[in-house]
Amino acid sequence: MQGVGFRPTVHRLASELGLGGSVQNDADGATIEIEGSAEAVRAFGARLSAELPPLARLDGTEEIELAPRGERAFAVEDSVVGPRRRALVPPDAKLCDACRAELDDPSDRRHAYPFTTCTHCGPRFTLVTALPYDRERTSMARFPLCARCATEYADPRDRRFHAEPTCCADCGPRIALEGPDGELHASREHALGLARAALASGCIVAVQGLGGFQLACLADDSAVLRRLRAEKRRPHRPFAVMVRDLATARELVVLRHEDERLLASPRAPILLAPRRESSAIAAEVAPESEDVGVLLPTTPLHVELFRAAPYRALVMTSGNLHDEPICRTVLEARTKLRGLADFLLIHEREIVRRCDDSVVRTMPSGHALVRRSRGYVPEPIALPLAASEPVLALGGHLQNAVALAVDGEAFPSQHVGDLDTEPARAFQTEVASGLEAFLAVEPRVFAVDLHPDYASTWLGERLAALRGGRVLRVQHHLAHAAATLGEHGAWPGEHERVGALVLVGTGFGAPSELAGDDLHPDAWGAEWL
Repeated sequence: MQGVGFRPTVHRLASELGLGGSVQNDADGATIEIEGSAEAVRAFGARLSAELPPLARLDGTEEIELAPRGERAFAVEDSVVGPRRRALVPPDAKLCDACRAELDDPSDRRHAYPFTTCTHCGPRFTLVTALPYDRERTSMARFPLCARCATEYADPRDRRFHAEPTCCADCGPRIALEGPDGELHASREHALGLARAALASGCIVAVQGLGGFQLACLADDSAVLRRLRAEKRRPHRPFAVMVRDLATARELVVLRHEDERLLASPRAPILLAPRRESSAIAAEVAPESEDVGVLLPTTPLHVELFRAAPYRALVMTSGNLHDEPICRTVLEARTKLRGLADFLLIHEREIVRRCDDSVVRTMPSGHALVRRSRGYVPEPIALPLAASEPVLALGGHLQNAVALAVDGEAFPSQHVGDLDTEPARAFQTEVASGLEAFLAVEPRVFAVDLHPDYASTWLGERLAALRGGRVLRVQHHLAHAAATLGEHGAWPGEHERVGALVLVGTGFGAPSELAGDDLHPDAWGAEWL
């Protein structure tokens, strides 16, 4: 895993233990060379596992004994560029407590700066253009570090040591507030002040977030919510509510300790929880649901929208037209959201990949993922056995996502959505090709739904024809059952049976119609009920 502060941690441990050598990102993850006494080397291995940075994950290690070179100093070497084999970047992470403290401190040079970040938080998946993960391969490459940021970046004792999105108000991206016709209203801190005033007065503001634009408005203003529903052609589906803090969330919905921990975690999803009868939000937020989706501010920009504001809760919904993907670029937002938003709060840091917020539902026994996206992607899911060759699964027609199986892991994509429109179908193609490029594989096996008229089925068939590959057709209910088993790691053993009650409509293809390469219940010794 790259982009999590792993190299700085390795440097710190090696220096504290008096070890020489180096650490370097490469296509496999990271390569560490250490030289010193046997006791110090053993201590390094033990401490590395115990002192991983917050976002890091150690999947495995391979040790090779080398001839001593007499090295005394320890260095962070330049990354080796090559085809990806195992290295990954982590998901985007919510603003950490240390950066939040700087943001809130009037004496700190990053006070109220909306792009404050470090090795423990901020954009990763939506920022990186290629691996290995270094600044020149991110959308921050166009922002040279100022002298003070460069000092932090080069200091092994600093938490911004090799933190690629590092910046400040002197060298980093700037924000601006535009009107619907592109006219500039304000820039820098003045843009935030005007945006807060616009929201407080009942306006809709399109906010450039981590993985795309979001539409924000007051959560207790029925009039602006009715207007938002009409403009988005979304009469009933609930809106998510971003709250200033956990105290506000507790006033709106019923939360358990584990719910609060999830909301405040680096993943920071939208959490669907029971609405309190005393909740101050308008009925139009979730007109046909007893639950309300709440989330905390995920970025410094979101935090600043609440600073000294007269409101404590904002609807924060995807910035898109009906059944289209979330807007990624400023040009897209200017074009598509012109009649929807009164203002656009934009910035100069390019969003490399669209990535909607994740959604999690509270359950009696914990939590259930409803939409796996920001905060989770591109983390893989372990498979019970390694695929003999890469397989690209194209998903269904509604609430689409794709996944790529490589070796013993499946890499689900970010949320794509319903495939009813041409822009949505183009986004699915973009996501599929992006996932292949990100993992540096070109699969020739394509798993599709049995339904012959799904756009996802067409894409799989088209890719198979272009590459001389083959199509694996999967019955809809079986796909749901397999996905549920995969999510929970509950794969059946050789002599085990699994009961799955799948309540998602009819699904195309009766048991008797399954043949050839089609995946059917008999593959697992299952029976249709």
